Amino acid sequence: MRIAIGSDHAGLSLKKEIIKHLEEKAIEFKDFGAYTEDSCDYADYAYPVAKEVSNKNYDFGILVCGTGIGISIAANKVKGIRAAACSDTFSAHACREHNDANIIAIGERVVGVGLALDIVDTFLSSTFQGDRHQRRIDKITDIENKENI
Repeated sequence: MRIAIGSDHAGLSLKKEIIKHLEEKAIEFKDFGAYTEDSCDYADYAYPVAKEVSNKNYDFGILVCGTGIGISIAANKVKGIRAAACSDTFSAHACREHNDANIIAIGERVVGVGLALDIVDTFLSSTFQGDRHQRRIDKITDIENKENI
């Protein structure tokens, strides 16, 4: 499993904790920034992570900003991306099982480190269930194709 990870300045501390967690689990990843706490824009980090996942160079993405919302919205502008902002483990497994989410976004100002690591583990260990859910994903893809996202 290969993970693309990124954050803005507001998610940097939590991203560092997630990176340590991935290293402890021997999960391969690439950090696409930010690397400092200098103010920056989440879209600048959402895009390369989303593009790499969309191009299938990485299996999944993990994005972190203050709330997880802005960075997920930016990532979702890339065709083929289904980024879900999650602040609980139920949403983390449901977005994989039902929505085939390929990026999870977490808010450093919303969840603590322990819960964030549980969310990451839940997301990465859950599997898309297909069946009736695939029909729904196909409809999302149809919308993307109509809108040329």
